[in-house]
Amino acid sequence: MRLHTDSLQSRALERNKKESALPNAAMGISSGWKKRHECTIRQHMKCIAKSALWEKQAIGLAGGLLVIAFSGFAQPKPGDVVFQTGFEGADTLRTWGAEQIQNVRLAPGFQSAQSLRVEKQANTAATVSVHVPLPIDQMRGARLTCRAMVSADGVTPPPQPWNGIKFMLHVNTPSGALWPQQNNLSGTFDWKRVQFKTVIPADATSAELVLGLEAVNGRAQFDDIKITVAHGPRMRPATPPAGPVFTGHAEPRLRGAMISPDITPESLRVLGLEWNANLIRWQLIRYGPSAQIKTAADYDAWLEGALSKLDAALPLCEKYGVRVVLDLHSPFGGTPTVSGYVGTDTGLFTNRAAQDKFVADWERMARRYCDSPVIWGYDLANEPVEEEVAEGCDDWQALATRAARAVRAADKRHAIIVEPTPWGGPEALESLEPLPVPGVVYSVHMYLPHQFTHQGVQGGETGIAYPGMIGGRLWDKAALRRALQPVRDWQRDYGVQIYLGEFSAIRWAPNDSAHRYLKDCIELFEEFGWDWSYHAFREWSGWSVEHSEDKGDAGPSKTQTSREKLLREWYGKNVKALK
Repeated sequence: MRLHTDSLQSRALERNKKESALPNAAMGISSGWKKRHECTIRQHMKCIAKSALWEKQAIGLAGGLLVIAFSGFAQPKPGDVVFQTGFEGADTLRTWGAEQIQNVRLAPGFQSAQSLRVEKQANTAATVSVHVPLPIDQMRGARLTCRAMVSADGVTPPPQPWNGIKFMLHVNTPSGALWPQQNNLSGTFDWKRVQFKTVIPADATSAELVLGLEAVNGRAQFDDIKITVAHGPRMRPATPPAGPVFTGHAEPRLRGAMISPDITPESLRVLGLEWNANLIRWQLIRYGPSAQIKTAADYDAWLEGALSKLDAALPLCEKYGVRVVLDLHSPFGGTPTVSGYVGTDTGLFTNRAAQDKFVADWERMARRYCDSPVIWGYDLANEPVEEEVAEGCDDWQALATRAARAVRAADKRHAIIVEPTPWGGPEALESLEPLPVPGVVYSVHMYLPHQFTHQGVQGGETGIAYPGMIGGRLWDKAALRRALQPVRDWQRDYGVQIYLGEFSAIRWAPNDSAHRYLKDCIELFEEFGWDWSYHAFREWSGWSVEHSEDKGDAGPSKTQTSREKLLREWYGKNVKALK
């Protein structure tokens, strides 16, 4: 989460798309993504399930639609083709259910005779889309690479980054819907490759591919779509490792908060001394003018300035018994997000020079702080997103390993903290393998369900209570436990420490809902033995436990909120090993 401008879109929708559903019609035009059509999906999936009874072979559907390698529902493995189409064949439109849709037609393709063209004019339905079911049994637990050739003509700027040209998956899980895609597709451009990666949860119930235009006007064409398995499901070790778990600290538990790098000495005193927190997560984050930095030299100058702020704060942190996580929110090569800060995405995975600099920057920071008694660990990258990995570049697993080795060569002492891609969510950890480097702690962020935790942030629905029915399902403490179970399993399988680096709920959730949500989350973290940091202390008022539930009241509450009382009660249990 970010300073002042963090939003529902950057957390929930920019990450997984809003937890809503696709149009009522299985294929066609809709005014939005509001009505579910799970019955249609179930019917399609029954057909695919029957097909899977065949022995290993290629299955071709009408219109050159689909190529799937089946083997009695064998585990997905790298290189498996889940879906492929070039839109060839006379019955392509029928295959996609688009024969009666005037806005969807065939047109000359990318180095081929045919592609799918979707057009939307002003004053028509908000969304024009077609979609086709995918074989979920060949996808569960796998990380997929989704590629397509796309061209566009006059596609208007989308109102939100997740609107625009839709090359997207819709995945249903017991915890809600996921909408992985590449954001910010609009304008006019010739054929180019569009690509994103996504992890399919092991408990996913159905999936489909969506092509179209949402909340924009213009014309887009799609060709040469291919969905392949990049990594198969995680292979769980037969026997969990024995021996002590590395934590990197002497305290029984670290409990604290994420802070702004502009925090004042007085606020550090309040958090560390009055509230008794023993951990802060310090952001190295670019926003505003620094978000526009393009050159390595300018980035180095910015980074030195950011580290100088930390240097000035470290003596105070030591005085108040507060350990520090150094969090690289904005590496060189990242791009500005909807919230205005620079994230861990795009250029970091398409530019080898940026990756080399990422490793070198971490080696430099590790050497700088290797003797610090205050630093707990180095959080290599905040919420990495590898939508596209260019040829010659590392994916996050390989890049994190390179950076961790560089850190460990420079600093034998402090913890190395690694978040999974995409977005550091609980389900994403399933696609990460333990790094072959000693002294690593693994971290996730918890904002599920996003529809509740981010309600009313820069628009969107409000009045959503917890516990209760949220996004069509009951969310309570048991549901939170289920959502965190992949992390618990990973922790047990590999004998590692888990750090819950961010969690929160917007303060104006109704009827003290944010307090109840935070209480349930913290009780689970404590049960599981995880270190944790709340998002955030004196950063943006929306996440502030010192502000009331009244969204219109921008000032701190005159009385202590139940959320502040909750955090201070848990901080009161802290041990200060630095003192």
